[in-house]
Amino acid sequence: MEASKESMSNLETGMIAIIQVFHKYSGHKCNLRKAGLKELINNEMSHFIKKIQDNEVLDELFKDLDQNGDLEIDFKEFMTLIAMVTSACHDLLSPSSQSANLSLSAPVTN
Repeated sequence: MEASKESMSNLETGMIAIIQVFHKYSGHKCNLRKAGLKELINNEMSHFIKKIQDNEVLDELFKDLDQNGDLEIDFKEFMTLIAMVTSACHDLLSPSSQSANLSLSAPVTN
């Protein structure tokens, strides 16, 4: 990637961050196993998803995300999780929502 961070938009920077976080937990095969998914969610998404303590919750989430049944979460399957959580957060943070109690620590400006 040729673009410097200074010239990237907030959205592009966010996309790079998603890719980097996925690779941090997915290892050299670029696939998440259950332990990696749990660690990623608990370490990287704890403000948006309750920490996973129960294996039943992890099993159900993993089963829902593992669309091809190979017992691993690839990047496209991971993006399903990102899209679902982002959509839910959008509903909470939208200006029309009366119950928006969540504020972003770093407002998006452009």
